Amino acid sequence: MTDAILSPDGIARLREALTTAGYTSLGIAERIGPAGTVGMQHNDLRAALRSTTGAPDRLATLIRLFVCGQTEPEQAVAAALAPLPLADAIEAGLVEPVAGGLRAALEIEAYGDQWIVSDVDAGMRPGQPLPPDHVLGVGGASTTLAQSTIRRPVGTALDLGTGCGIQALHLSTHAARVTATDLSERALRFAATTAALNRLDWELLRGDLTDPVAGRRFDLVVSNPPFVVGPGTTTHTYRDSGRAGDAVCAELVAAAPRLLNEGGYLQFLANWLHVTGEDWADRVAGWVAGTGLDAWIIQREVSDPVGYVNLWLADASEDPATQPARAAAWLDWFDANKIEAVGLGLVTLRAGGHDDPAVRVEDLRQAVDQPLGAHVEPWFDRQDWLRRQSADSLLGARLVAADGLQLRQEATRGPQGWQVDRQLLALTEGLRWVEQIDPLVLALVSACDGTLPLRDQLDVLAAAHQAEPAVLAEAAVPIVAHLVERGLLLPSEA
Repeated sequence: MTDAILSPDGIARLREALTTAGYTSLGIAERIGPAGTVGMQHNDLRAALRSTTGAPDRLATLIRLFVCGQTEPEQAVAAALAPLPLADAIEAGLVEPVAGGLRAALEIEAYGDQWIVSDVDAGMRPGQPLPPDHVLGVGGASTTLAQSTIRRPVGTALDLGTGCGIQALHLSTHAARVTATDLSERALRFAATTAALNRLDWELLRGDLTDPVAGRRFDLVVSNPPFVVGPGTTTHTYRDSGRAGDAVCAELVAAAPRLLNEGGYLQFLANWLHVTGEDWADRVAGWVAGTGLDAWIIQREVSDPVGYVNLWLADASEDPATQPARAAAWLDWFDANKIEAVGLGLVTLRAGGHDDPAVRVEDLRQAVDQPLGAHVEPWFDRQDWLRRQSADSLLGARLVAADGLQLRQEATRGPQGWQVDRQLLALTEGLRWVEQIDPLVLALVSACDGTLPLRDQLDVLAAAHQAEPAVLAEAAVPIVAHLVERGLLLPSEA
């Protein structure tokens, strides 16, 4: 069992200090005001500092200490952390002596009315490289995964590579039992502290990827793995898996059938390689082949190799003296393996128990309504509905157009006036898909109000366009199935 950085009594005292000082997301926002809150979200701390500098209250001290990274007088820190003795805080590594007083040695981040404990963000130590065992706090990737996770009630949930415990914290809101693993003992200590500080009980296990839970199954598995692609060199445990290329993500997919209960989901963020002469979607679909799992894999971003390498070198604040050589070696590996880009996205797998699993790998780079996770499970539900339909039963279905569906037209002005070049159906909420359609499909979708079976609508269209009903129906079935999958058309509940 991994221990927190403080004793149970110390945790209780720290919780009391944070609570009584009002050190919560709402308390901080009210203390620093709208300008300070907006600035803080963009790492601009000027307004937060202006609103708290010189203020003697405990909350102002905690904000300057743990949010703004300021050095504070010992007496002020002791008052802000009371009833936790200052000596205990120093011994636990929460704060450390420096010239002029004390500064935060760890990050205590207010997260709603909860708290997350991690290493200090790189931005608070400019020019100082991150140590190999650095444990990240709340960041872009962890927030993306949290927003993308399906939030249905489950019995058992697993957070693979928990780090500071942010995903486990979210899982605790809808899972009866949470297990979290990590290769790093330091990360597990922070996760244990996060859990204890929030009065939560997690099973914490140390080991690489799925090794600590071999032979066990879960209803929901989430992971923000060390997915950074490269030659397999490990310099920082939070980003480097020790596997070359995108092998760690392929390994997670391969492990999924052994991890999931029937109907269970695995969701994780992944990088994958775009190799010259190879379709990236075929590469990623190959990970799922033979697993028997339903899969929806969406690419949200694509980076060029130079930008990608520079991003991750900067992320770890690597030594400027060694960065050029590190970058050159990394980029040489990209060149040797004919890698022209790196994709980033979300992998969602489900143990559906079907002989014909649905597997989709596609770009989803448009802005979507958050949380994305609210739209993921309905996608699988629509796949289940489509799987139950034969061509004949689909023609007998009553469908309705999605709420907020919008028709857009692109036209060019010529001698005869405006000529429509393209017609597009667009979802104005949710996943915001946009589909190009022809006039016949537009007429079909326009008539989808749930009152008539699809077959009857097609008969009317066939008569109006002097077409054979059977031919029109054969052409319409795959188009309608695609529109249902995308959520532009939905089965009527009537």
